[in-house]
Amino acid sequence: MDVLPVVWFVAIAALWIGFLVLEGFDLGVGMRVLFAARDERERRTMLNTIGPVWDGNEVWLITAGAALFAAFPAWYASLFSALYVPLTITLLALIARAVAIEFRGKVHDDRWRRVWTWALGLGSLVTAFCVGAMLAITSTGLPIDANGDRVGGPFVWLGWPTVLGGLGLVGFSLVHSATFLALKTDGLIRQRARRFAGTWAPVLLAPAVAWAVWVQLAHDSGWIPWTLVALAAAGAIAGWLAARAGREGLSFAGYAAFIVCGAASIFVGMFPYVLPSTLDPAHGLTAWNASSGDYTLTVMTVVAAVGLPIVIAYQAWSYWIFRQRLTPGMMPEPHTFLPAILREKPPV
Repeated sequence: MDVLPVVWFVAIAALWIGFLVLEGFDLGVGMRVLFAARDERERRTMLNTIGPVWDGNEVWLITAGAALFAAFPAWYASLFSALYVPLTITLLALIARAVAIEFRGKVHDDRWRRVWTWALGLGSLVTAFCVGAMLAITSTGLPIDANGDRVGGPFVWLGWPTVLGGLGLVGFSLVHSATFLALKTDGLIRQRARRFAGTWAPVLLAPAVAWAVWVQLAHDSGWIPWTLVALAAAGAIAGWLAARAGREGLSFAGYAAFIVCGAASIFVGMFPYVLPSTLDPAHGLTAWNASSGDYTLTVMTVVAAVGLPIVIAYQAWSYWIFRQRLTPGMMPEPHTFLPAILREKPPV
């Protein structure tokens, strides 16, 4: 058995899990600006909690996609061509979200901010749903033939697994972001976020639990993935109880453990498949028949061994530097900034 394809299957699973943990609260904060803030100061406070880290969190998504392309080109080709429509929608949502974060504070105008607030909230919602749907399809399968080509129309991917995955990531993002805001803010935002995480978690996390159980039943998994499912459930319960007790750090850790163990159970449960076929199991892509050659995987392993610790260290440093709590009182009144190119230059 070739070891490198297994190593890179584990590496890609780790990249996706890192994305879910970090971008989960990031996307959730973007959604929560639509309903959880009472005024503009509170919206700006919420956005400032993710301001220093949101673009760094998206590196995990880019790296996961790039690693998929390089390590498993057949998996990348079959998945991305079959999901061309939802992936295009995801890309547009990511663009709208990023532009909204950068642009909404550039003009002191209520209508301007309202438009970009909706772009941020809807962009975050669509991104979370589509990424969750894509991961669910990867784990439950697509109608692909012996060549790895999709059989059926452009929306053949749409089904119950898709909805469960999409709702699962949306629900987790909302809960995870509530615990993040409870850690990063103070005052009324903190109180409402803590109350939200301790009230709505059982409902919002249910689709993700159903998705993980679906994968184990579909792949007739062994005891290891089922153990991970149990640990994920324990993490969710611990996070919920901690949120109700006002233990924000433990609550955040519990919900993070939920997604780590839950996503790990899905990847372990589907192995050795990377993209099952719902037409014929023999047509499914595995870690071995979808991978690149040994030389490519060896070079990638060396590069990752050098680069990944640097990325992790830099992100950890960023979170440590910006660890202080924020309050609406720290936010200055909105005002218009004149771009430097338009400012009057002093006489020479």
